[in-house]
Amino acid sequence: MSRSWCSALPGGGVRVAVQIQPNAKKTEVVGVLDDALKIKLAAQPIEGKANEALVKWLASSLGVSRSSVTLTHGQTNKKKLLEVAGVTLEDVVRLLTR
Repeated sequence: MSRSWCSALPGGGVRVAVQIQPNAKKTEVVGVLDDALKIKLAAQPIEGKANEALVKWLASSLGVSRSSVTLTHGQTNKKKLLEVAGVTLEDVVRLLTR
C-alpha cells in the first residue's frame, strides 16, 4: 500500500490525508484512493458530527489523546488533512493499514 497519504512533520508527528465516506454502517479504512486514505465513517456529515467522529476514531486507532489530533484542512469537504502529534510515520502506517 502506498504511503503517499501520510508524511512526517518537521517538528514531530504525522500529517494524514483522508477521504471520508459518511453514513457508513461502521467506521473502517477501505484503502488508498488518489493519495488519500479512504475511510468509511459511521457519522452524518452535518453540524461537524463527521469531523468530530473522524478525529475521535483516528485518536483511538492511533492510541493518542483526542487533543493530539487536529483537523487542519477540509472542514466542509470529503478530503481532509489532519495532523497527529505523538506518533511516528511507521506507527500510523502500521496501525491504519492492518
